[in-house]
Amino acid sequence: MPHSKISLGVNIDHVATLRQSRYRAATGGNLQAEPDPLLAALAAELAGAAGITVHLREDRRHIQDQDFVRLREGIATKLNLEMGNSPEILQIAFKVGPEDVCLVPENRQEITTEGGLDCAGQYVSLLPTVNSLRSAGIRVSMFIAPDLKQVETAARLGAEFVELHTGAFVNALGLAADEEWDRLVQAAHAAHENGLGVNAGHGINYSNIRKIVQLPHLRELNIGHSIISRSILVGMEKAVREMLELIHE
Repeated sequence: MPHSKISLGVNIDHVATLRQSRYRAATGGNLQAEPDPLLAALAAELAGAAGITVHLREDRRHIQDQDFVRLREGIATKLNLEMGNSPEILQIAFKVGPEDVCLVPENRQEITTEGGLDCAGQYVSLLPTVNSLRSAGIRVSMFIAPDLKQVETAARLGAEFVELHTGAFVNALGLAADEEWDRLVQAAHAAHENGLGVNAGHGINYSNIRKIVQLPHLRELNIGHSIISRSILVGMEKAVREMLELIHE
């Protein structure tokens, strides 16, 4: 059953996407470039968000390095960095110091993150990254498909959380949706049994959230596009409050 312990992390990447569409040379330090991701983050916090999520991509298509620094200095809740397994981004993470890092797959040709991270296939390259992040006092999550092998590998790698990719479920219809939901439930149970915290994200919106919050052992949801889209019509604070009301209904 859904419960009040589920927290909401708001992904503000697409506030920066809108800014970059006009101010491509913006570094996050140009206060004439709008909208400002930090102001969006502060509004989300004011509405009750438990954390702010950003994906600092290698191609810097939305969030810029200076955005990341300003968010670290400006927000009062936790900062969650999504990143590919990149030595360059890893060094930035060490310098800025987010509370959480979620390791995700990254492909420059994709519009948004597609699919989960192949922990099993990339175990050797991921292990030193996880170890170094944890040694720096940063909590580590793995963004994975709801696959038992990936869950078990995430635990072996030493991650503290998994973020289950909900995209296949939210895009499926009929019997396929039931099958995808069963996969999510099984993966959530497996993660819990392996000592992992259970988070979820991707494609979650104001319609499917009622189902998503029924996922067992769920601790945190990371939602971006839907909230940012809604905020254009009603404002950031109201968009976040509406999502929180649905989570805790």
